[in-house]
Amino acid sequence: MTDHDVTILGGGPAGLAAALSLADRGLSVAVLERAGLPAWAEPAFDGREIALTHHSVSVLKALGAWEHIPQVAISPLREARVETGRSNHPLTFDTQGRGVEALGYLVSNHCIRRGLFLAASRHSNIRLLGATATRHIRRIGEDMTVVHDGGEITCRLAVGADGRFSQLRRMQRIGAVMQDFRRSMLVCRMAHELPHHHVATQWFDDGQTVALLPVNGGASSVVLTLPSEQIERLRMLDRDAFNAEIMERVGNRLGNMRLVSTRHSYPLRAVYAHRFAAPGFALVGDAAVGMHPITAHGFNLGLKGQEILAQEVGAGLARGESPGSLLALRRFERRHRLATAPLFAATNGIATVYTRDEPAFKVLRRTGLRVADALAPFKSIVTEMLMDRHGAA
Repeated sequence: MTDHDVTILGGGPAGLAAALSLADRGLSVAVLERAGLPAWAEPAFDGREIALTHHSVSVLKALGAWEHIPQVAISPLREARVETGRSNHPLTFDTQGRGVEALGYLVSNHCIRRGLFLAASRHSNIRLLGATATRHIRRIGEDMTVVHDGGEITCRLAVGADGRFSQLRRMQRIGAVMQDFRRSMLVCRMAHELPHHHVATQWFDDGQTVALLPVNGGASSVVLTLPSEQIERLRMLDRDAFNAEIMERVGNRLGNMRLVSTRHSYPLRAVYAHRFAAPGFALVGDAAVGMHPITAHGFNLGLKGQEILAQEVGAGLARGESPGSLLALRRFERRHRLATAPLFAATNGIATVYTRDEPAFKVLRRTGLRVADALAPFKSIVTEMLMDRHGAA
């Protein structure tokens, strides 16, 4: 039996960021992670490239993680294009007149995870427990008892950070809205002969959605969305045939392309928890809100959620409240719901409109992009949202 102020259940990016944010407020924190220590400390490439907003970069800098990400792994995103069909007017967003070099920055998920792990491993208030699965959680009085593979931990606040299919959420009898888009996405890196000029393209084509995300070194991350059985076929295809099919699918816009990474697939399901908090318990990251990746805001909202949690717990401590105070957790829940609910609903609506191939939806897409590109105030608002330089929550 050991005692900590806070126990984080799940050592992914949201969990490690929450551990650092809470530890910086003087709390003792334990982090439990199923993966063994070697894989946790040096996570493998998983295909996912994260579009970080300016505010997310500032959070990672404040937590001490940014300094552990190699500069070569940080790719500036200078322009974003949204297209539909093969020859239509694109909707574009850029930084012109805003005094910054990029809309945001693309960084591989495994690099972010490694940076956060290194920062957490060097923090005196954080204890990292790898290869440790949570068995159950019970509340006794003001304390939470976390029963895990190696024993028990008592704490005042337990934080579930175990992903969008969270077992901990179910343990706490918290339901969730789940939307299955009946698609999967394949992600990989491909080198190409033509330059990308650090422009990201989201392309809604007949029967498929393609994102081309620019990374350093003359390569792009390819994100292809298709029915799951087609994704599995592509994942298993030999390299030459895979290269040829991807070039055809992207309209040969980047010239010759060749696979330079492993291929990974993920099911597309969105999740929104009915509650983000219970007495002595809170949800962060995808366990609270798991977004469709079409607007590239899921990771950023996860970072913002843990930031709000730490702010409200810190404010409660200043008033003499416990780290697990239900008053503090309800304040966190209200703020995080306000920050996420409208964007979650809008993202699911966009995903529906832009992935349906019926004639009416195609006309709506083409008309919508042309009208939106002509509306300067709309483009300015969306650009500022994509950049998120101020981090208002």
